[in-house]
Amino acid sequence: MDKSTPKNWILLKQRFIPYLFLLPALVILVLTVFWPAIQAFYLSFTRYEYDLTQMPQWIGFDNFNRLWHDPVFWQTLGNTLLYLVGVVPILVIAPLALAILVNQKLRGMYWFRAAFYTPVVISIVVAGIAWRWLYAENGLLNQLLKGLIPEGIPWLTSPQFALFSVMAVTVWKGLGYYMVIYLAGLQSIPSDVYEAAAIDGSDGIIKHWDITLPLMRPYLALVAVISAISATKVFEEVYIMTQGGPRNSSKTIVYYLYEQAFTNLEISYACSIGLVLFLIILGLSVLRLLLNRDTETLTN
Repeated sequence: MDKSTPKNWILLKQRFIPYLFLLPALVILVLTVFWPAIQAFYLSFTRYEYDLTQMPQWIGFDNFNRLWHDPVFWQTLGNTLLYLVGVVPILVIAPLALAILVNQKLRGMYWFRAAFYTPVVISIVVAGIAWRWLYAENGLLNQLLKGLIPEGIPWLTSPQFALFSVMAVTVWKGLGYYMVIYLAGLQSIPSDVYEAAAIDGSDGIIKHWDITLPLMRPYLALVAVISAISATKVFEEVYIMTQGGPRNSSKTIVYYLYEQAFTNLEISYACSIGLVLFLIILGLSVLRLLLNRDTETLTN
């Protein structure tokens, strides 16, 4: 036997042992993520509803044709895009300003950071119920506005206000989370850069325009894509506060998927909606990768 055989065997084991440690996690992913995703993809081309004891029947693109002519689907898609446009810019800009504020070396600033981050650790169920009380007809917000608007504002019962009221909860809960991401980026910027900029006359707010924003571009892109994906998949706030009403004005695409699957038991149609949602999120993820590549190119 070749003397190099034991050495090659040891090298081979060293190469494949890490994959053996990864194998249990891979099996769990296949069983809980990939296999259900493949099943959902298949069911989107079948009829599988009401009587779930029957085998799915292949119907091709009929579900997608129904989707194309479904006015509620287009309304929910419009609500989701409006949610995206209304929430993402605020969650990109406001947490950065907040991070710059709490990054100052002042006494008690750690308490401010903890206070701003507190909504993140609060359960969305608790937060939704609390905000629903605040939005109630006799809630705190209408009591504060009683002098200006005696009849109050129908925050959750009016089609004009419902979706925006839910948006406010998403923004309130996400500010602290994205603030921490920005704070990590700010603390990685050397103080020497700001000192050199101050010598050149860039100080105060101007220094953040000249230095902070360019150096924080990777974090801005990351927060933009993460918040966009989260806004696209919003469900808990809608379910707890409005359940898609009034008149579908606050119903998002994920809530519509849930409604079709678990209320109407139209599993195949819900899978078709899920496939469309997957393509939207995939597009946002690809956009994130492209932005990350462009940022790395500019940095290099």
